[in-house]
Amino acid sequence: MSKILVIGSMNMDIVTRVNRHPLPGETIHGLETSFFSGGKGANQAVAAARSGATVTMAGALGEDFFGKEIREILLKDSIDLKYVKNKNQTTGMALITIDVLGENNIILNKGTNGLLTEEDLAEIDWLQYDAILMQNEIPWETNAYILEKMNEFKIKTIFNPAPALPINNQYLQMIDLLILNELEVAEITEMAVEAEEDALRAAQILIKRGVSEVIITLGKKGAIYMNKTGTYYKSSAFDVQAVDTTAAGDTFIGAFVTSYLSNDDVVTSLRYAAAAAAIAVTLEGAQNSIPYSNQVNTFIEKKKYSEFTTI
Repeated sequence: MSKILVIGSMNMDIVTRVNRHPLPGETIHGLETSFFSGGKGANQAVAAARSGATVTMAGALGEDFFGKEIREILLKDSIDLKYVKNKNQTTGMALITIDVLGENNIILNKGTNGLLTEEDLAEIDWLQYDAILMQNEIPWETNAYILEKMNEFKIKTIFNPAPALPINNQYLQMIDLLILNELEVAEITEMAVEAEEDALRAAQILIKRGVSEVIITLGKKGAIYMNKTGTYYKSSAFDVQAVDTTAAGDTFIGAFVTSYLSNDDVVTSLRYAAAAAAIAVTLEGAQNSIPYSNQVNTFIEKKKYSEFTTI
């Protein structure tokens, strides 16, 4: 069983369903509002834990109601919270609207996530983990410190640069596996990804800049994988009726990382991650939509292989 340390954000997601997203300056009526535990770090931690990994979370929460609620929720998935710090500020929040097609708009308030420093990570026993999983919802200075530390210890580093920001080659060279979507690719490479050919060229650029392995997720178009030897795979997505896409990317990442660390098989892991994400978009909310490994495996068994291909 893989041991993964997830360092990242934990939020309370305040989700309002709407018929359609408002235009600038427009007021519309919401259909209903719900509260869900979220944040890219916490979502990916839950996805990894439900896929069978032993997961430890590092990050920061407020001493408010939301912070206490998030702790209780993560503990239900047996996620170790010994490196989660309490801060005297509001817990991070995400204000999310979801339309009838399942597409979302998100406004993120960093809260305590923006206060996580390298000093908060001083107690971590880095060498006990098989991999470190990171995102961009904590300060970049903290992420840079982690990348430098993992490069020193030669621990596998998996990075999801979301929300996107430019990353120079010095730090790209410290990333073993970079998982990102079209928007994040455009920010880092300054290259628009509108077709599979664009994604392939973008992956080649990132490999040349020093990343060992790259996965570019393309939504309904699937994903592509490339490594520094030039090995390339394209995978399709499973066709499902989307209800809420909020945690789809995080589910894909947590599921893929857990599978890949366990079997070192890219094709199997891409298929598993695609299935996990497909299940997630059929349910409302972030973490409560993330499936368990038995659900994912059952889903794959019921689908025809022709619905998912790799080349």
